[in-house]
Amino acid sequence: LTRTQKPQPDPGQAHNLTARQLEILRLIVRGKSTREIANGLSLSIKTIETHRAQIMKRLQIHDVAGLVLFAVREQIISLDD
Repeated sequence: LTRTQKPQPDPGQAHNLTARQLEILRLIVRGKSTREIANGLSLSIKTIETHRAQIMKRLQIHDVAGLVLFAVREQIISLDD
């Protein structure tokens, strides 16, 4: 890195999300339903709902549109995903 370049922060690290929460956040913002996420990760629907609630609480974002905006701004996902 040169002096003018800043290291890129690890997405989610500043927001204290776990790897699992980041994974679920990515799936939510890609439009997957709770059932699709649960089936894809071999977890219960209730577990996914709990993760979603924890993500929203930690980020203080209370709707999916806000989660999408956050994920794009923080480079957790790109618009091409």
